[in-house]
Amino acid sequence: MSDREQWSSQSGFILATIGSAIGLGNIWRFSYVAGENGGGAFLVLYLIYVFVIGLPLVIAELALGRRAQGDAIAAFDGPAPGSRWRYAGVFVGAGAVLILSYYSVIAGWALKYFTGASLGHLWDTASEGYGRYFQSFISHTGEPVIWQAAMLIAAALVVAGGVRGGIETLNRFLMPLLAVIIIGLAVFAVTLPGAQRGIAFLLAPDWSAFARAEVHAAALGQAFFSLGIGMAVFLTYGSYMPRSFPLPRSAVAIAAGDSCFAIVAGLAIFPAVFSFGIDPTSGPELAFITLPQVFLQMPVGILLGAAFFFLLSAAALTSMVSLLEVPVAILVQRLAMSRRRATALVGTAVLVLGLPSALSFGLLSDVRIGRHGILDAADAAVSNFLLPIGGILIALTVGWRLSRQDAIAESGLQHPWLANAWLWVLMLMVPLTLATILLQSASAL
Repeated sequence: MSDREQWSSQSGFILATIGSAIGLGNIWRFSYVAGENGGGAFLVLYLIYVFVIGLPLVIAELALGRRAQGDAIAAFDGPAPGSRWRYAGVFVGAGAVLILSYYSVIAGWALKYFTGASLGHLWDTASEGYGRYFQSFISHTGEPVIWQAAMLIAAALVVAGGVRGGIETLNRFLMPLLAVIIIGLAVFAVTLPGAQRGIAFLLAPDWSAFARAEVHAAALGQAFFSLGIGMAVFLTYGSYMPRSFPLPRSAVAIAAGDSCFAIVAGLAIFPAVFSFGIDPTSGPELAFITLPQVFLQMPVGILLGAAFFFLLSAAALTSMVSLLEVPVAILVQRLAMSRRRATALVGTAVLVLGLPSALSFGLLSDVRIGRHGILDAADAAVSNFLLPIGGILIALTVGWRLSRQDAIAESGLQHPWLANAWLWVLMLMVPLTLATILLQSASAL
């Protein structure tokens, strides 16, 4: 489309794509998954999967999106226009809506805690115990929905503003601010008494854990969730990318920036957890039950707690914006809707689809899908099935459906050996690895 928006600068594009990757996955999810899977060993495997599997897929997604200069459906339809392969674009676009439907619920939790920490309500309830506080909140019939809606409205306002005026502007402001906050929290945490145990837990691997298949699966799942591969975000953001931007360098910056943020977040959390004798395997409640207790025991902990939950909320917002942009771009291109109308329509649909997840600890707490409640089942379905399938579809499209010459030309990889290695990873390594993970996930049902 000749009038299609584009990023105003390479720095704005990189900040926006890093912002799409940095979210709850780097802070809330990374901390508890690393805690449950041995810390250091998980981190090493996570980094291996980010750069061996994740980075080639980021390059592939961006290249496919920039080649199409259109929505996710156009990206998959491009190699053979009119084929059934375009339905892969429908699949990943619908997947972005599903992810956003429950992701916005957890983002609402973060906003609730930031508001409570800033106004003092959170600290006033310390005597009740934060387990009871958290459970009372998530089991309430209306509150989780209200906070979910607040985050969706914030994301919708940004997306309605367009690529430059909304998405790029938000990330130019928020990403440097988030970097300053997380580094400040990490510097403070590593100076706490006994912090060395937390640092060692994260950075000193137990090599025996490498033999455990579940640690590999957790690390790969976290790499996909954290980077946002298979969600069509990079397909969509890549479609706004001018050909003058060096694609491989941008992809490396995205993977490196996302990984660094996750590591620094770990350094902000685990030293504090060990310093105050908290169990690092606390699970998903680590951020919402365990850490408020830790902040109360710290010097200036109330201020640090408010900063942490602002970080969590703002990081969630940048990821929500990128997920919302995927279906909005499809409606704008396919149905010629105005951006504002498409954003309002998708935002409303996401809110409705997210209601079961928002109510899964209260009104719908008795509803089980296998061993999981509704929200946990949605997260498991995304991490174990939807994202790996999306990754396989992208790898097959670039590795097998594009001609070798077109794929290499679109990637921007200059060195023949590097381009050939990238194609080999997409054609064989990525599909086989992800297929193995899918089989393991299916067998665990």
